[in-house]
Amino acid sequence: MTGSIWLPPGASSDTVPGVPKQRASPSWAEPDPIDELAARLDEFVAAAVHPDEIAALLESDGMSDDQIRERYGVKNSFALAEELYERVARRFPEPDGPAHDPWQIGLLGCLLRGVVFALPGFGYVLGAPLLAGHPESFGLPAGTLPLLSGALVGWTWNQGLAHRAYSWLGLGDRPAARRSLLIGAPLGALLGAAVALAVAGTSHPAAVAFAAGQSCYLGAATVLLVMGRERALLATLLPMAAGAVVAMAHSVPDVARPALLLGSLLAVTTLALLEVSPDWLALKGRGAVFNLRLPPRGRDQPQRTRRQKTTMAPRLTSSLPFALFGLGSGALVLYAALSGSAVAAVALTLSMGPAEWLLYRFRSGSLAGLRNSRTPKAFWRTTGQTLTLCLTAYLAALTALALLATTLWPHTPGLNGVSLAALLLLGMVLWTGLLLQSFGAVLGAATICCAAAVAQTLALLTHAAAPHWIALYVNGAAALVQAALVCGLLGRVTAHR
Repeated sequence: MTGSIWLPPGASSDTVPGVPKQRASPSWAEPDPIDELAARLDEFVAAAVHPDEIAALLESDGMSDDQIRERYGVKNSFALAEELYERVARRFPEPDGPAHDPWQIGLLGCLLRGVVFALPGFGYVLGAPLLAGHPESFGLPAGTLPLLSGALVGWTWNQGLAHRAYSWLGLGDRPAARRSLLIGAPLGALLGAAVALAVAGTSHPAAVAFAAGQSCYLGAATVLLVMGRERALLATLLPMAAGAVVAMAHSVPDVARPALLLGSLLAVTTLALLEVSPDWLALKGRGAVFNLRLPPRGRDQPQRTRRQKTTMAPRLTSSLPFALFGLGSGALVLYAALSGSAVAAVALTLSMGPAEWLLYRFRSGSLAGLRNSRTPKAFWRTTGQTLTLCLTAYLAALTALALLATTLWPHTPGLNGVSLAALLLLGMVLWTGLLLQSFGAVLGAATICCAAAVAQTLALLTHAAAPHWIALYVNGAAALVQAALVCGLLGRVTAHR
């Protein structure tokens, strides 16, 4: 309508025309039953994200389609649900109190795990006299090949074993987790010792024995870490670490070095055995001794009953990618340690504590972003910012630890610019690899790390470049590929479950 409003004759221009009121419902008319139902179900309908939710509620209340047609004049429950959905505005109330965050974890516990990972390095200080001799093949120091082989086998086996035990714990079956550790840890120790013996060649038998003890320690430590006994493991390692610090400053008797090593190994293996031992071998009661009674046999056993298993066992193949990730990442760390400076290995080991805490912080931040974002693009942007902050903080912590180790260990070769860059890129590979594991993309992380380890091995064997430059190129390529994979999964909501 483009014309002016018509006014009656004699009315001034300031007069506001009377707008006719809408006819009110007659007093005898009944209220709309759908409006009454919408008012009664207001809170539920306002929070619904789809009419089907409302239809499910109506059906659960016992409303049949015949009743709905007779009372509300619509075809069925779905039509009534759509009508209610259109009449009530959307309101999504926030939950009472702070939102639940399962990714909250204390920094002190993560730092403790980093220290526990680093303390076994003092064992190599005490065992240095056992590795004396002529250099081995590839220019490695005496006894290095059995140690490296046993360590790689141990890291590979125990990564897969830890995943299987954690899978059982996730299913709520703690006895099954203990059984898997009780069987798997000794098998891994035997395998590591056998591989060390097979590659020993002309190495001294003491070096092979040291490698076998290393394999036993890796298995026992895996048991204690999986079962949450970090403090007990720390207590068993502290005397050995203190003895190593004294041995670095003063000369100690020759018998003291193997005594400290064997004492620490015996304490760790004993604690691990007690942690996963069967009930008939457990300690019971205050001041009790070992309950070494044989399990009941024959007629003393309870009668077997046929029952169906309530929990499906995790597949063995599901732990294989985790084992391969342990192999690839372990090889990259060993190359960093053998490239001329042990500072890199020390810094990487200690940084695993902050890395774990920052990984939890990222998962907590992504959960908050998922709760507050309204579009996929906004969620991707939020998680990207959180990822950048956490990764930057980890690289800063790794740099600080490397500089601190160089300061406290003045006799070891320092890190130049190329070595420091290669170390930071390797730290990025390890942290993004852990992040991909939490995303459920462990196969991609394992493939990239193993491919990087193979590429670095071939480059070193063919002398393609200096070891520092090879590490820089390989670690940089692996970090770039894993960063691209992380960015591809960052905006996928199911990856943050």
